[in-house]
Amino acid sequence: MRLNGVHIDDTFAEAFPMLGTRLVITADTPAWVQAAVLSMTGFATSVIACGCEAAVERLLPPDETPDARPGAAVLLFAMNKAELAKQVGRRVGQCVMTSPGSACYAGLHDGPTIPLGNALRYFGDGWQIAKRVGNRRYWRVPVMDGEFLCEAATAVVEGVGGGNFILLAVDRRAGLAAAQAAVMAIREVPGAILPFPGGVVRSGSKIGGKYKGMIASTNTAFCPTLRGTVPASLVPEGVESILELVIDGVSADAVAAAMRAGIGAVVGLGAAGGVVSVTAGNYGGKLGRYQFRLHEVMA
Repeated sequence: MRLNGVHIDDTFAEAFPMLGTRLVITADTPAWVQAAVLSMTGFATSVIACGCEAAVERLLPPDETPDARPGAAVLLFAMNKAELAKQVGRRVGQCVMTSPGSACYAGLHDGPTIPLGNALRYFGDGWQIAKRVGNRRYWRVPVMDGEFLCEAATAVVEGVGGGNFILLAVDRRAGLAAAQAAVMAIREVPGAILPFPGGVVRSGSKIGGKYKGMIASTNTAFCPTLRGTVPASLVPEGVESILELVIDGVSADAVAAAMRAGIGAVVGLGAAGGVVSVTAGNYGGKLGRYQFRLHEVMA
């Protein structure tokens, strides 16, 4: 498949099940929303070392939040329910409750739940107050600028982690321009996030390595400086920059839609923009049960 001069490899992105939740964070101003969510989603790029993968799904205007204040929807994913609950509790407690004027609400309400305010209420040292509005329960925890309002629990959903595509470009400038165009397009897709810095990964990895104890190591097949050195190099002549975009979503459809949007933005720049080809990372179908075939995604 060739689109606008860009070769689309006949391969698939291999992804795996994760459990995820959506939280809605609000504050008095957009700046304080940003402060809370940036802290909360820090060091949440990969479950390999971070415990969870998280990022802002989208910013919310006051007419879309429970308390009519500026807000943001955040998605968090982990490999199991216990780890997700631990990461949510730590990150909301340390990064949202501490942020001036903040409140935290569940962004999902159907299905099994994990504690939110139910775990954080103990910080109130016995002075916390439960409040029920309709069928939703909240905790009011006294803090030094008033009180921290937090929904009691949030629902979890079986999501998909590790959706991806890899773009090959003639140089770093062209590669980064293409990646940033893809990021902007993907951020318009509901239910999907890009957990890595700025949405882009330059240090793509393979499973294992030559050193004992390494879970992952640099993806030598896609390192331009190793072209002609490693026997299994996948870097063609004329390619000097390769970047990966990793996508987590609340469903397989959300991940597929995000991949389609991102690759579409890359293709929009085309060969004239220095993009040579688009491929994807997989492990021969041995790691995850989801396979996103690029030709089908872009059909």
